Amino acid sequence: MGPPATLRDDATVVGRLAPSPTGPLHLGHARSFLAAWWSARTQGGSIHLRIEDLDGDRCRPEFADAARRDLEWLGLDWDDELLQSTDLTPYQQAVERLFASGDAYPCVCSRTDIRSALSAPHATGGELRYPGTCRGRYASVAEAEAESGQPAGVRLLVPDGSFAIHDALAGEFRAEPAQECGDFLLVRRDGAIAYQLAVVVDDGRQGVTEVVRGDDLLPSAVRQSILQQRLGLREPRWMHLPLVVDAAGRRLAKRDGDPSLAELREQGVAATDLIAWLAQTCGMGERGARHSARDWLDRWDPARLGREPVVFRPDRLLPSRAGGER
Repeated sequence: MGPPATLRDDATVVGRLAPSPTGPLHLGHARSFLAAWWSARTQGGSIHLRIEDLDGDRCRPEFADAARRDLEWLGLDWDDELLQSTDLTPYQQAVERLFASGDAYPCVCSRTDIRSALSAPHATGGELRYPGTCRGRYASVAEAEAESGQPAGVRLLVPDGSFAIHDALAGEFRAEPAQECGDFLLVRRDGAIAYQLAVVVDDGRQGVTEVVRGDDLLPSAVRQSILQQRLGLREPRWMHLPLVVDAAGRRLAKRDGDPSLAELREQGVAATDLIAWLAQTCGMGERGARHSARDWLDRWDPARLGREPVVFRPDRLLPSRAGGER
């Protein structure tokens, strides 16, 4: 699986901002979204805002509204917006195509079933590797549910072997999805569309040509590339940024209570100061006065991006902790 096709000179670059409304946005999100916006806009491209709200158990409308406010505070704009939950038809059609081609199958296994299977060791990061228990077992979801008495999800048949994508920063990145996660979910047992399928279908139907996001998603990019091939969709250009971490090297995360963009705003951090710090982390240098995200467009150059995680120290931004130092 080689590099994605190079765009023609006259082709339109299409990027996307894709927040998941499961909690407030933090600095890591801001850096990824600014980089995605800078990259597309400097190439004269368009930007889609996509609210990835298919996880009904965790997504909340107030977090979607907060994400829009945060993006606007950063000075980012977009050309259109997609709320995933408004139309599930494209995902369902993709699942039907994968069933028809023999690339998908129903699965009635719960997480407890997978954990208890002797042939299902944990992959790196605590991810459960699916052992293929339901492969070839049922002809349809209806049959699986009728015979097992359990709700059925849908999984992609993942081939053995090593697969690679080409990333603008990481270069060739290789992974073995069959060993890391096994046949991954397309539809959960509760009927919710799984992340990998939703992202691939939406990038395809929105014509996304480049994906800029954190490098914790490099393994997902390989899985998405496999799925794109199965669905006959074009692979975008990938750019996975090193993460923003704390002084101990732990990545910033919503669930760990790291400062959100809204909290930084409430503590007196100006958007222009935050943007300036994030621009510096992207190798864009310094400027003497406060500037908006758009003012930095002439400094954007992916070749200047570092390959190491970015360390966030609160005293660099929070005036209350640094005696007014910015």
